[in-house]
Amino acid sequence: MGQGEDSKTKNESSVQVQERGEIFFFYRPKVGKQEVHDSDDVQRLYIVLRPESGEHSIEVKQDPHSGKEGEDLGSHMDPGKPTRDISSDKEHSGGEGGSGTQEVNVEKEPLLRFIVMGRKSLPDPSKRKGHRPYWGFVEMVTTKIDDVKAALKGEEYDTSTRGHRVVAAARAVGEGVYRILRHNPKERMHTHLVYKLEFPAEDEKSEPQEELNIKREGSFLIQIKNPEQPGGSQFRGLQKKRKATFPAHLQGEFGQLRYHLADPPDFLNYEGCEFLLISASDDIEEELGLELKTETEAEHDPSCSDLVRTFGEAAPIRALLRGTWV
Repeated sequence: MGQGEDSKTKNESSVQVQERGEIFFFYRPKVGKQEVHDSDDVQRLYIVLRPESGEHSIEVKQDPHSGKEGEDLGSHMDPGKPTRDISSDKEHSGGEGGSGTQEVNVEKEPLLRFIVMGRKSLPDPSKRKGHRPYWGFVEMVTTKIDDVKAALKGEEYDTSTRGHRVVAAARAVGEGVYRILRHNPKERMHTHLVYKLEFPAEDEKSEPQEELNIKREGSFLIQIKNPEQPGGSQFRGLQKKRKATFPAHLQGEFGQLRYHLADPPDFLNYEGCEFLLISASDDIEEELGLELKTETEAEHDPSCSDLVRTFGEAAPIRALLRGTWV
């Protein structure tokens, strides 16, 4: 599918594209559930961002030896199992936030950010007023596709207290293109994460997408949390050892502020990076004067799906292609 295209439809000089890429959505059933019938059966919502171009073709990420890249993490969501986990359970400490740096040319090799949302859905982009921000964090940053496959897979194991546990594989539920934007209107500058879906096609059902607030397109303000400041009353955040370790030039952007713009997007290249998504709009063109186009809008052939080609063997795809729970 690729990163798609964007074009300005208004004379809007206040919008600048910082990063372009592909976005993939997955949900995981609760432990012991092999089928999902509604959002009550969902344990987690995951987002995978794959940047492909931007203001700089070279992205700086944490050193691969400092985080989860290349490790056998397992896929379960149960803190009762003693091995390391991709999870936001408060009982499970997880690994330390990444440190060190590595340069990645995103136009030549994959860079994958595996993101866990604190709630089981996105904020509804159509409801801008009166809704709290949604918290999420970057669980893993890797250049290895197999790392993400391992995070999505299911498994079975035994515990001394809960007996035999079965965790189903995560399900693919959405694929599209995204942009991270710098927006400098007459008010204060801020940054947006915007996306537009390609799969499922518009003429397919959208049962899981509707319940998980994965609309056809969405715009969110995105703010990065300062790992050296407390989370406040609304968001307790990650345990200290799991918080991101940003290099000095990124940490210095915060000063004494609790949150900062996602500018540069490199913040998201460090495991343990926490952020807030705030509903802005379900009509990107109307809000920002920017039209997003996927590369196969005229035909929604599954063979054109990068998600299916890349992760299809690890994650069931019926929810992605048919818009039905699985």
